[in-house]
Amino acid sequence: MSHHNVIVIGGGQAGLSASYYLQQRDINHLVLESRTLTHTWREQRWDSFTLVTPNWQCALPGAPYRGADPHGFMKKDEVIAYLDGFIATVRPPAREGVTVQRLAARAEGGYQVMTSAGELSADQVIVATGGYHTPLIPRFAERLPPSIHQLHSAQYRNPQSLPAGPVLVVGSGQSGAQIAEDLHLAGRQVHLAVGEAPRCARFYRGRDVVAWLEDMGYYAISVDKHPLREGVRDNTNHYVTGRDGGRDIDLRVFAMQGMQLHGRLEGLEGGTLRFAPDLAANLDNADAVYNRINASIDKYIQERGISAPPGSVYQPVWRPSEERTTLPVDGLAAVIWCIGFRPDFTWIDLPVFNGRGQPSHVRGVTAMPGLYFLGLPWLHTWGSGRFSGVAQDARHLVDRIAAVRSGALN
Repeated sequence: MSHHNVIVIGGGQAGLSASYYLQQRDINHLVLESRTLTHTWREQRWDSFTLVTPNWQCALPGAPYRGADPHGFMKKDEVIAYLDGFIATVRPPAREGVTVQRLAARAEGGYQVMTSAGELSADQVIVATGGYHTPLIPRFAERLPPSIHQLHSAQYRNPQSLPAGPVLVVGSGQSGAQIAEDLHLAGRQVHLAVGEAPRCARFYRGRDVVAWLEDMGYYAISVDKHPLREGVRDNTNHYVTGRDGGRDIDLRVFAMQGMQLHGRLEGLEGGTLRFAPDLAANLDNADAVYNRINASIDKYIQERGISAPPGSVYQPVWRPSEERTTLPVDGLAAVIWCIGFRPDFTWIDLPVFNGRGQPSHVRGVTAMPGLYFLGLPWLHTWGSGRFSGVAQDARHLVDRIAAVRSGALN
């Protein structure tokens, strides 16, 4: 058994950011990664994937975006190249292919880390595995005919990889809306089960909406200051795209072009999929969020006397004439499940979880001395699980780790 001052579990951007600051503090540590460093970006993104946030928001520690297109949106291969540069900058003391099987407290203090490569121990531990672990697929999917090719959004690569025929995309969050667009642009017949995901404009009044929200201080709002408090962690991300230089995703336009829209998928009865009659409401709610965000930008511009192109209010270009609540399965070639992931922290044998299985923490600091979480959505701000904000969270935790080691904190 080897002992370390700190063990970081997870080798994504969060774990690597922690390693960057731990090295700056000259704190002995080890990064454990069950697969390969930053593997999800390489293995769980489709071919046409782009970031939905502009490149200038890529601000990993020691690796700010230095390319020629700060207001563009990196494609998949560019993201991988950016992360490769980050890994080369950090040069973490990492062990890949090592799975942590159990994390528990030691009687003498610190933590026992049981892994596929043996037992380790540490004074302090950072869990940086994120919150997206197990793909969500409903149980009734087991009853779909074997002739229908089923996959999760993390497995989707391109339209050519799917069998010929109509495709049902379930879920209209960021992944679902972008995958539906990818198939639609390739000329595939797409059925989209539309949920409650909101949407936002890509550009408004002459700028990217992200740039306006940055100026307005939205990305600096912490969970404890947000109107929803911790409830914001349950929010679904707004759908928009960085594809082809960035644009809105308007599902109503897709419907005018032949995409078949349905409400939320409720289940399977015999050979028929059933949808809730909520398509019109879901589209209206997404548009209402779109307009509210733009109205907040209007207010900001007016209050500061900023010169900008005139504002506007989105008006629906299409409305469903009826709610399509059924769909025979025998005409489908594939179903892509884009309804997210659930966390899996069952390997952590410590009393730090709430009734929903989520870690209880304040800015990543748990009630267990020396145990921290990093890289979770809205850990502290909107950017906590993204390239834009994980650095400040990592620096905060490493500062605390250093203070504990010096005796300044318990």
